[in-house]
Amino acid sequence: MMWEIEGKLKAEGYMAICGVDEAGRGPLAGDVYAAAVILPFDLDIPHLTDSKKLSGKRREELYEIIKEKAISYNIASASVSEIEELNILGATFSAMNRAIEGLDPPTDFALIDGNQVSKINFICKAVVGGDGKSANIAAASILAKVKRDRYMLEMAEIYPQYDFHKHKGYGTKLHYEKLREFGLSEIHRPSFLRKLQ
Repeated sequence: MMWEIEGKLKAEGYMAICGVDEAGRGPLAGDVYAAAVILPFDLDIPHLTDSKKLSGKRREELYEIIKEKAISYNIASASVSEIEELNILGATFSAMNRAIEGLDPPTDFALIDGNQVSKINFICKAVVGGDGKSANIAAASILAKVKRDRYMLEMAEIYPQYDFHKHKGYGTKLHYEKLREFGLSEIHRPSFLRKLQ
């Protein structure tokens, strides 16, 4: 089932099909990440599914397996300043384009998780709920999520007062309490926090 979309594209003549997904569109702080992955066609990786359905431990295990088995993969990001300048959707597209551009060998067709592809610079198709329908998108979702979580753990060491290691920048009760106490840091997204300014 996870190879059905790729199978149809392969029948149309596309050989190097990548999946693309993002992590970090919703948080109040930090960069947004995107990954692009080309797996060998019909590869079976046990437990491969939408990263949000997996435990952190399982994601970490799959992260290493995907990197080892992939024909090609790349992880990219867009900064907080880009999020503020382009808005979160525009910045997400920038991160996705960078992820696809960095694939070596390159892709000839990109499957993008979600319902919008207007700013993707490659031959592509949007797949709503793609991380549960495409092995390549599921793999991309895991790489992007693990990479962003690791980045937020680094930010937790630089800005310990915000407890980023506990909420990864998402708008939890604890995070809002810390924001009220300490204000915005350099990695917070002002456009997401207008009420607090």
